Amino acid sequence: MRRFTVAVLTAATLGTVLSAVPAQAQAHQGLPALGKENCTATACHFDVAPGTYDVTVLLGGESAARTSIGGETRRSLLPETATAAGERVARSFTVNVRTPEGEPTGAEGTPGLDLVLGGSAPALAGIRVTPANRARQIFLVGDSTSCDQPGDPYSGWGQQLPQYLRKGLSVANYADSGESTVSYLADPRLWGTVQRLIRPGDLVLIQLAHNDKQTDEATYRANLETLVAGVREKGGEPVLLTPIVRRWFNADGTLNNDTALLVNGLGVNHPAVIRSVAADKGVPLIDLTARTKALVESLGVEASKSVYLYNEKRDNTHTSVHGATVYAGLVRDELVAQHLVPEGRVRLR
Repeated sequence: MRRFTVAVLTAATLGTVLSAVPAQAQAHQGLPALGKENCTATACHFDVAPGTYDVTVLLGGESAARTSIGGETRRSLLPETATAAGERVARSFTVNVRTPEGEPTGAEGTPGLDLVLGGSAPALAGIRVTPANRARQIFLVGDSTSCDQPGDPYSGWGQQLPQYLRKGLSVANYADSGESTVSYLADPRLWGTVQRLIRPGDLVLIQLAHNDKQTDEATYRANLETLVAGVREKGGEPVLLTPIVRRWFNADGTLNNDTALLVNGLGVNHPAVIRSVAADKGVPLIDLTARTKALVESLGVEASKSVYLYNEKRDNTHTSVHGATVYAGLVRDELVAQHLVPEGRVRLR
């Protein structure tokens, strides 16, 4: 793609910059202006090629406002932010634009970058989109529990993770519904694409287990090791994640059963194998099974229904938007605690 002209932000406030730079100065060789001219009251569209982009917004209006930003296939990119009447608040994030824009085996989606204004009283005073030349990618290799789900009421935790990240970190979510370690490695749209895109220093979060229902232990272990080696071959840093639990309670209020804890039909204990591979290969481990088990058990039978889609679909495997957001927060916390990303690059709320 052709190079965008990027103005140097030297004014005292972002508001001054956004109002001072004319539209024609933000365009180059016929490309559209990458500012508020591309927005309506509820959405923005930027005609850009696939890539990674920094987005800086100025939130607020004459009245008190509460504004969030989503984009592409239902990704949460900026949490709801409150501004007082007359106040302006600058926020920045980095977003991955790709085709297909959601699940890698799904529909292509809309070309370019699409953002949606949300919140109880949204107000956008200004916006700036520029190529992100130094962004670090966080690739997600996973299944339906972490993918960019295309429709309500479903949401994967990877769909909610971007809202916790600041400018300079971007989520490239290549999780895909229905995938096992076997199918993910075999499909060129999945592992064949992800491995080609990894650059030195990128993180690759690997959470595959829910669909390995008939994968024997030797094959499952070998597949995890193949993924780890493939990431390292490209200079990336692999991170293994044990799967989120299924909401399947025992009579005593615990989740201590094979269904909840992802032990498959052949007796393969997926979380145990993942922990073993992480230890053997010196790979960072995010034990989402342990973290989500503790959370669901603490909520109990009734309150935990809102984390999953029990009320809507009698579904105890897939998460609601609320549940995916909570689980993405657990991933965020572990990324910081294990020094996989700098604390200054995440939003702690």
